[in-house]
Formats: sequence, C-alpha cells, structure tokens
Amino acid sequence: MDELFISVDIEASGPIPGEYSMLSLGACVVGAPHENFYVELKPLTKKFDPAALAVAGFDLKKLARTGMEPARAMQEFDAWLERVAPFDHSPIFCAYPLAFDWMFVAYYFHRFLGRNPFGYSGFDLKSFFMGASGKRWSRASVPQHFHIAQDLTHNAREDAIAQAKLLERVLEYANEQHSRRTSR
Repeated sequence: MDELFISVDIEASGPIPGEYSMLSLGACVVGAPHENFYVELKPLTKKFDPAALAVAGFDLKKLARTGMEPARAMQEFDAWLERVAPFDHSPIFCAYPLAFDWMFVAYYFHRFLGRNPFGYSGFDLKSFFMGASGKRWSRASVPQHFHIAQDLTHNAREDAIAQAKLLERVLEYANEQHSRRTSR
C-alpha cells in the first residue's frame, strides 16, 4: 500500500485532550496544498489555559455558538481523508511537532468515531530531519536550516500548509543526502 502524507495542525484550549478542547483542525495533502481541510469546533469543556487561547485568538463562548459539533467535525475530516487518499494509499499523519497535534486528533477520532484512520503513529518532521541531517535535537530547527521564516498564523489550515512545504523541503534534502551517501 502506498503512503500519502497529510500535514495536520490543530489549535487547542490547553495542553491535553479530554480536559481541554481542540478548537480548530487544519490539514492538507503534502505536495498538493490545494487539497486541504479546515474546521472550528465547539469546545468539549469550559476549561482553558489563557495563554493557549491567546495564541490563536479564540473565544470559547463564540466557538460554543459558531463551532461545529466535534462528532460531525471528525466525521467530515474522516470523509475528507477518504476522498483525498485513494483506496490503495494509507494516510500518514505528519506534524511539527507530532506529539501535541496527534494526541488531540487521535483522542477526538476515538471518542467520536471509535477509530483513528491514521492508526497509532505518525511522522514527526523534526525527528525525521534529525535523522537526515545528523543534527542533535537542540540544533535541528527545520525552518532555520532552510532559512525559512516560519511566521505561524495559528490558523490551523494555514499552518498545516506551511508545515507541508517544510516537509517537502526536508524530503528533498533527505533524498539528496541519501544520493550522496550511496554514490560514494
């Protein structure tokens, strides 16, 4: 089965799912950013970290009125994944960093659909870059390495698209590094 990289970004009301809410979810197909998805969700809880809300500028009371019900949001995200991932392709969850975004998406998929179409793993851009470059974690800044200003907007769709472009650069870099090693 072939793989299809899906860049995913979320904004949340705090550091962990269950106690805090995923407030927005954005995604795009790596290499085809016009194939993208975005939704703002009704909060699951009223609990929030003020700093987390300040990052994306969300208002929980407004989202309670205007956001999509989480179950429907996850059904629509699942339907989008089925549409963009041909039957012979497995969608691979990609994020930078993986841990934060993946735990919210996995929690919401399991809570509202009973399954996660991405499975139990994902692709962490920084970790992959560490392996390709041989750099230590503290020196493995992908935007810095490629001299890319990473002005995140904290709009989940826009950040997922920016992240996908970074991933494309890292994959090219990894292929170049591999070619150099094997041609010696």
